[in-house]
Order: sequence, then structure tokens, then C-alpha cells
Amino acid sequence: MIHGKNILGFTVSAEGKQKHQTVNSRSGEILAGEFNEATLEEVEQALEKAQNAFELYSKVSGKTRATFLRAIAAQIEGMGEPLVERCMAETGLPEVRILGERKRTCFQLESFAKVLEEGSWVEARIDRGDATRAPVPKPEIRKMLRPMGPVVVFTASNFPLAYSTAGVDTAAALAAGCPVIVKNHAAHFGAGEIVGQAIQKAAQDCGMPDGVFSLLNGFGFEVGQALVKHPYTKAVGFTGSLQGGKALFDLAQSREEPIPVFAEMGSTNPIALLPKALATRPDSIAETLAGSITLGMGQFCTNPGLLVALAGEELDNFVDAFTKAFVASTPQTMLNTKIRESYERLNAQALEQTGVELLALSEKVADAASNEGRPTLARVMGKDFLANPALHQEVFGPFSLLICCSDKSEMKTVLESVHGQLTSSVMAEDDDVSAFQDCIDVLSRKAGRLIFNGVPTGVEVCAAMQHGGPFPATTDARFSSVGDDALKRFVRPLAYQGFPEELLPEELKAENPLEIWRLIDGGWSRDSF
Repeated sequence: MIHGKNILGFTVSAEGKQKHQTVNSRSGEILAGEFNEATLEEVEQALEKAQNAFELYSKVSGKTRATFLRAIAAQIEGMGEPLVERCMAETGLPEVRILGERKRTCFQLESFAKVLEEGSWVEARIDRGDATRAPVPKPEIRKMLRPMGPVVVFTASNFPLAYSTAGVDTAAALAAGCPVIVKNHAAHFGAGEIVGQAIQKAAQDCGMPDGVFSLLNGFGFEVGQALVKHPYTKAVGFTGSLQGGKALFDLAQSREEPIPVFAEMGSTNPIALLPKALATRPDSIAETLAGSITLGMGQFCTNPGLLVALAGEELDNFVDAFTKAFVASTPQTMLNTKIRESYERLNAQALEQTGVELLALSEKVADAASNEGRPTLARVMGKDFLANPALHQEVFGPFSLLICCSDKSEMKTVLESVHGQLTSSVMAEDDDVSAFQDCIDVLSRKAGRLIFNGVPTGVEVCAAMQHGGPFPATTDARFSSVGDDALKRFVRPLAYQGFPEELLPEELKAENPLEIWRLIDGGWSRDSF
């Protein structure tokens, strides 16, 4: 099933001399398959095909694109156990997680298909003309969202399916009418290729243009840089580290024609633990938080890395329950050796900082030979946190820092000091809300999703979800990388002025053949005119 070649539209190519292999995350065993590094010539071929495909694919109807997305989902399901087993081997994630992620990947494709079939996502706006208006006639102007062009997608290490080859960025771009070139992730080349073959087959079966999808293997920086710098590339999707996302953003802005980079770059996801809540339900909050921090070995962008509370009896009682729940957690295999080593290094650095106290470790010692990470909980006083920017940085893994504040004023200052976040949360009772409204307001300004009496792990795929936040959580807080609105990252508004009916897109024609909702002269309507 795995051929190790680059997928260039409907063909495969292996021009490069460099080859790479992936390893079993748990055992370190080298896995089957050699993957050819893409050459700059193959990058050029992929972009040429994508640009040619865009001329055709951008005009494909929403319903036809919906059929294509559903065909991708069916092909992924049809890959069966070989895909599941390869994902498990390359990431160390358990079968139940991979099965759940496969289901989510297919659900994302289905969700975008439904959006395309309904059609109103194009945000059609029609302002009818008035030739009799004085002192000058009013022109007829109609506007809608149109695809931008070829999109380059960088896949994530922690989601081999849902944020990978056919993940949300790819699905959103294809839904928007944009061809996609995916840079395969070096940690799971095998799983990425299997899914790439599924997309390639679906594109051929559905009569999509050659070049609507390509998959390139790249181990270092050269392939990614060439993809971003190429003049045919019109947008970039990225999920990963702040360092990686910022580098791509800076590269894209240095082009002769700057392009948007929609980068999700991680988050510490602060949670405010308010006094009445801790006094009322310390055990349940402790158990919930411990489960969230250690879920998936903390390898989520929504892992709660900062907990902020007021010093006092309520916090002391909570800490007792929290440490008991935390030490009961079990080390598990991390995604790869590089991530485990980074976690251990950043974990150790945090514990070495002034005023930082180790609160709890899982009772079982991590097995380095099995690439396991050990859940860690630390504590620091508010004044020490404020004085040390190093403590504000994300530790990717099962690590969380409890910040003990001397009073409400210091708590607010601590919350104001944190960077932009994907999420922020508050654990509170009714009395807490009125007493700490200013702190809650601060949290609302820091994040794209504000959570009440819940944890940030578990990102629902739905129309109302906002998965994005102020920098450095993402490069553009106006957009979401999850949910129906994710496709709006890859479109731009285009206004048609004075066009005859026969030249307008179906979405803007007076008879409204698609029966979509449109804003006509300031009022929403599905009527023709």
C-alpha cells in the first residue's frame, strides 16, 4: 500500500535521491517504507498542476465539491486497519484514539459537504441599482466569497488524521474551491501517504481536475520554504509550534506578493479557579483538571497549562485533592522522541525557575525506552510568575503550573500578563461571577473561546466553534481552524458591478436558482427578484 513517492495530482514521482523512514514511537523500531524527499522540481510540478486545476476547480459547483468531500471520507474509511495500525505505530496513540480521530476527520468532511450543499456560506450580498437616483444613479453591485487559489497545508504532529493530510485545513480549502498541496509530516509519512492515496483516488473517481491535490514529502525546511515562496501559492495553513508558525508567517510576508498564513501555534489555556467553586466542589474540579492535563499525555494545543487561584484555605483543600488525583495518573508513550525530549527539557527548565515548587508527579516513573512522558504539576506565587517571562511559555506535554495569587488584584494582573490564547476558562459559582467579573472580562479578551465550568480539551466540530485566538495562539484571531467557518480562511470577497445576469455566478442571479439566503438591499431573503 505504501510506495514512498510524492503524489503529484494523479501521478506519483520519486525524483529525489534522499530517502527517509519513520519509526515506531513506542519501540523505536524502523517501520516499513522509504519516502522520497521532494525535489524543487517536484514542488514546481505540484504548483503548476494546482494552478491549472484552480482554473477549473474554482468553478465546480458546491454540490459537486460536496460529493468529492464525501468520496474522500469513504476512501479513508475504506483504508481500514492498515491506516489505523500505521497511525498507532508512528504516533504511539492508542487504537481508540485513532478510531475516534478517523471518525472526526470524516465528520469534518461531511460537515463541509453539508455547508456546500446549503450554499449560504458564500455570503451573497445584492444592492440593486437605481438609475433615477439623484444627483448620480446608483449602480447595481453584487458580492460573494470566492476561492483564493492554491493552498499549502503543513500537517500537525499530534493529530495524524484530523489535522493531517485530509484534516481540517485540507478539507476547508477543498470545500472553498482551492486546490491543496500538503507537506507530509516527517513523523508520520506512512499514515500521511495512505490518506493521500485516498484523496487521489476520490479526486479521480469524482472527475476532479488533475492537480486538485498533491502530497510532498519533506524532512527539512527546503520543501516547505519553496512551497510558501512560490508565486502560485495564495494561502498557507499550519498547525504546530510558535517558532515554526512565525517563521512561515515571516517568510510569507517577505514575498513580493505577501499571502496570509493561518497558523495555530499552541496555547497555555489559563483557567481561573475561583474561591467559591473550590470551596464547594474541590474533589470534582481536581479530578476533572487532572484528567484534562494528562489526557493524551498533554499533547493538545488546548491543554490547560496555567491554573490561577487565590491563596487561602479553599486552595489548600483543593491542592490536597488535586495532588492525589494527579499522582494516580499513568505515564504514556509520547508522539515521538523529539517531542518527549523537548517536554523533559522544558519541564526541567520550568522547575528550575525561582519560586517554582514541584507539587506532584505521577507515582509511576516514565520509561524512556518506551518514549513515555511523566505528568508533572508545579506551583509558583503570583509575584514570581509576573517577574519571570519564562514561566509564561507553553510546555507541550502533561505539565501544568498552579499560580497562587495573594489577592484579587494580583490575580487580575496575572491574567492580564498572559499572551493570547486559544481558550481561557473559569471555574466558578454564582457568587464568584459577580465578585470576579473584571477577571472574567480579562479572560474574554485573551482568548478565542471562553469556557465556564469546563476544561478546554475536547474541541467540538460545529458551526459555533471558534478555534483561534490572539497572537501568539494564532496569526489571525478573526478566523477559526475548526467548524464551518474554517473554510472562510481560503476565500476572498469579490464584487460584481453592472454585470449582465447571464455572466453572474448562480449565487448572485436574480432568480436565485440555488435558493440560498442572501442579503438583498439590507434584508435577508431566499426570494428571487
